[in-house]
Amino acid sequence: MSADNVIRIKPLFYIHVLDNNTNVTRLIVGPKTYTRQDHEQVVSGPNQMVLLPPRHYIVISNPVARDAKGEVVFETDSEGKATLSAKLRFGDEEIRFNNEPFPLYPGEAPVGKPTPLQVVPAQAALRLRAVRDFKDGEVDRKAGDEWLFNGPSTYIPRVEVQVVELIKATIIKQNTAIKLRARRALVDQEGVSRKAGDQWLVSKVGAFLPGVDEEIVQTVNAFVLTDKKALQLRALSTFTDKFGKQRKAGEEWLVTFRDTETHIPDVFEEVVGDVNITTLNNRQWAVVLDPIGADGKPQLGKRELRKGEVSFFLQPGEKLEAGIQNVHVLGAEEALLLRAREAFKDESVERRPGDRWLCKGPRDYIPPVQVQVVEKRKVTPLDENEGIYVRDTRSGRVRSVTGESYMLTENEELWEKILPEEVESLLSQAPRGIKTGTPSQRDKSRVVTYRCPHNSAVQVYDYKKKEARVVFGPDLVMLSPDEQFTILNLSGGKPKQEGAIKSLALQLGPDFMTDIVTVETSDHARLSLQLAYNWFFDIKHGDANDAPKLFQVPDFVGAACKAIASRVRGAVAAASFDDFHRHSAEIIRVAVFGKESDGKTRAQLRFKSNSLVITNIDIQSVEPIDQRTRDSLQKSVQLAIEITTKSQEATARQKAEREEQKARGLLERQKILDEAEAERTRIELVRLQAASAAVESSGQAAAEARAKADAALIEAEAAVKQSELLANATKIRLGAELEQLTNRQKAEIEHKRAVIDLELHKAQELADIESKKFKEIVDAIGANTIKAMAQAGPEMQVKLLQSLGLKSFMITDGHSPINLFNTASGLIAGGMEQ
Repeated sequence: MSADNVIRIKPLFYIHVLDNNTNVTRLIVGPKTYTRQDHEQVVSGPNQMVLLPPRHYIVISNPVARDAKGEVVFETDSEGKATLSAKLRFGDEEIRFNNEPFPLYPGEAPVGKPTPLQVVPAQAALRLRAVRDFKDGEVDRKAGDEWLFNGPSTYIPRVEVQVVELIKATIIKQNTAIKLRARRALVDQEGVSRKAGDQWLVSKVGAFLPGVDEEIVQTVNAFVLTDKKALQLRALSTFTDKFGKQRKAGEEWLVTFRDTETHIPDVFEEVVGDVNITTLNNRQWAVVLDPIGADGKPQLGKRELRKGEVSFFLQPGEKLEAGIQNVHVLGAEEALLLRAREAFKDESVERRPGDRWLCKGPRDYIPPVQVQVVEKRKVTPLDENEGIYVRDTRSGRVRSVTGESYMLTENEELWEKILPEEVESLLSQAPRGIKTGTPSQRDKSRVVTYRCPHNSAVQVYDYKKKEARVVFGPDLVMLSPDEQFTILNLSGGKPKQEGAIKSLALQLGPDFMTDIVTVETSDHARLSLQLAYNWFFDIKHGDANDAPKLFQVPDFVGAACKAIASRVRGAVAAASFDDFHRHSAEIIRVAVFGKESDGKTRAQLRFKSNSLVITNIDIQSVEPIDQRTRDSLQKSVQLAIEITTKSQEATARQKAEREEQKARGLLERQKILDEAEAERTRIELVRLQAASAAVESSGQAAAEARAKADAALIEAEAAVKQSELLANATKIRLGAELEQLTNRQKAEIEHKRAVIDLELHKAQELADIESKKFKEIVDAIGANTIKAMAQAGPEMQVKLLQSLGLKSFMITDGHSPINLFNTASGLIAGGMEQ
């Protein structure tokens, strides 16, 4: 037998051997030396036995079958004899807890690894479910049944039972609760029957472990109520709350601090929100809409007035009409416009619905619920140049109030005057020369005012009276409710265009306007004339007959320019270009102003319709319009200029030549005269030179002698003057030094005298102070006290020495040496006695 057939099996090991003859696999457990036969085959092993740690288990699939005593059941052959093949429970599982190692029979297989036993802690439980029918002690479990395995304990698993989950206890704290739902019909832990789907609260403080048919929905926290906060709830269904009140589905109510300090909403209660307290002080009030009556039902459509000081919670359905309002404090010039909502008696006055009246100050006012405050009115202070438009609501009549402080009555209101956009724009424009930003918005209820500039006029038309009035500046125009400004649409630009200038005031002049007029001469030369007209209005201020004439011609500028242009065109058409070019000013003035009977040109042109007077015409430029005419005019002008230039050049040349010949003759003559004069001058020069030489020779000697004498005299005088100056300087210096020394000595004497006087005065005052102080101290202490203080020291020393029994003694300060050698037995030693 070969060595390969010998199998040594160690302790705690096993092998599986297959018998090929019988097709049976058997288990062989060590320690053992096994000799394999030729018809045998080792299928598995050697394998180590399954060793479970303490408190562990393992799941075995296809376990062997065992009898009632726990012995392994083996297969039998056809004759009923047991074979070595163990009988297996195929498809089944078995949980083994053996503490000793065990082998696996052929066909058995471990499911996973050894698993520790599950320890269920305190306040926890395992939710178990039966996967097949079995008997658990005295209890028959059906497949699908669920139950709890409560801790603290160690759970021993079974193949018939499935662990669904680990349930831990929920800690219910103070002011908290948990909401439970029933999975199926049950009796809860308090003995109350619950149906499937029912919900309830558990608020008992402590650890709560839900039952197998109970499900925790959520944790509910309590709402803390204060004296300033309440809780609004709504009933989800009809029930009776914990305060014993029956609530209908959909009903809302408040839980306040008076009911409970903390509130946990029930399962049938829905929290709508927090409601803060409403507090009114003694100067506040509020109107509550749809208040809750004494029966707890809302009074729909009713209004209730609540005045401070008071605090309250708004009940569900109640709301404040306009929030918390302050008491109306009316001054002496203030009032409230009130309107009655319904009939009521206001003090002693019967008010009907719609009545309006004023409540005037000074006073405090709180309107009742039957009264509506329309607005607060104040006295409007008005200057003599200010005003407001007031409309009577009963008659519709509008009037203006100016120059007084005015308060609207109960039947009056401010009326807004609407002006055309053009007038609004003109009123908002700044005066000439002043630049501003955007125009300010006009208060339409204020009387419209316009400052009429100096030397101007403004026309105002009253549509009610159908008459107009003219105001001359400087003045202030104030419109009544039915009056409107007359807008002037004047022509402007060059040439004039209609409607270019819009204005409210008509300038009376004098002023000027410029226009461009196109004319054509008799020889068909077309010209463009730029004319300027001086004008003014000849009218008397304040004359009722003349004033309306100013505005009879709406566009006096355009009308005047057209009339003047017509006259100019007619006059120019009758003249040739050359004639007009030379006499343009006279032709135009005669055409515009005309001539008197004596042939003289008139001084002005007057328009009778509006009293406009043209006083002068200035021709600023004349330009041909036709290019050929312009070129011809330019050529003729150039030719005339050239002819004139040549003529002037010839005249100048002839004149220059004549002047040159005349100047040349005068020059020759003057040269001859100058030469003769030079000869005469030379003769005089020679004579003078001779005289000068004689004078020079004699004068030099005299001058030298005179100079020496003068020099000596000057030196002597200078020496004398110098001596006098030195003497004066010495005298002045010595006098100054003497005076300085005298002043210094005098100052030192005065200083020393002052110092001595001060020291003497100081010593005197110190002496007086010391004497006064000593006297006051003596007077304060007293003579007897001083005497007692003086005698206190010696007397006390004597008494002290007497108490020590000393008859004779000597007192020294220790600084003076004392010879005690001869007195050792005498004065000191002999004087001491016991």
